Amino acid sequence: MQVVLIRHAHSEANAKAILSGRLPNNNLSEKGKLQSEELSGRLGSFKINQIRVSPMPRCSQTITPWLQTLPHKFQETLFIDENLNEVDYGSWSGKKLAILSRNKLWATVQNNPSAMYFPGGEGIAQMQTRAMSSIHEVVRSKNKGAIVIVSHGDVLKAILASALGMHLDNFQRLVIDPASVSILDFANSIPKLLLINDTHSKLHGILKSKSTIGNTLGGGSGR
Repeated sequence: MQVVLIRHAHSEANAKAILSGRLPNNNLSEKGKLQSEELSGRLGSFKINQIRVSPMPRCSQTITPWLQTLPHKFQETLFIDENLNEVDYGSWSGKKLAILSRNKLWATVQNNPSAMYFPGGEGIAQMQTRAMSSIHEVVRSKNKGAIVIVSHGDVLKAILASALGMHLDNFQRLVIDPASVSILDFANSIPKLLLINDTHSKLHGILKSKSTIGNTLGGGSGR
């Protein structure tokens, strides 16, 4: 089973270098709207099992152009998943990243994120646990087709780190850009990374191919 991880497109808060978190009224920027249209073309058509989206409007705004190209039966598979919500950054929400970078806790976020609890918010480890609960739920599905996840940078980095067996303290090594696509293959007991942080490729070819069967040897047989 393939799990398609999509970060929301460029937002108004991204444009202002603000950590918006769960604050309302943070919509896609004009750049983000263009990215969402491009994403629709890049995704194309493939068999869908489920579509799960963070409740933040910027995520549904990102995937809407693609959803509008799908048959109605696939649009009905969309599920707003609270476990995929943005990190609750607490009192950090709405502040400029340049200001936050001078906070003494910034080093914890960068170097020891598993120990970080945002004042008045949640811990990064807590976020990873809730996000992975959704991943574990969807990969148990018996239905055929890809799982499409639309969420946020830190949430997707935490999912990827867990799937790849990385300690959460290393998740800052991963880069997940706005409107990027990463793909995990859960066909076997050990998840495999097929794609990460892709912002340009046509993806329907990968998503129409069969999941990897058995153990890979020599790096894989090609797709």
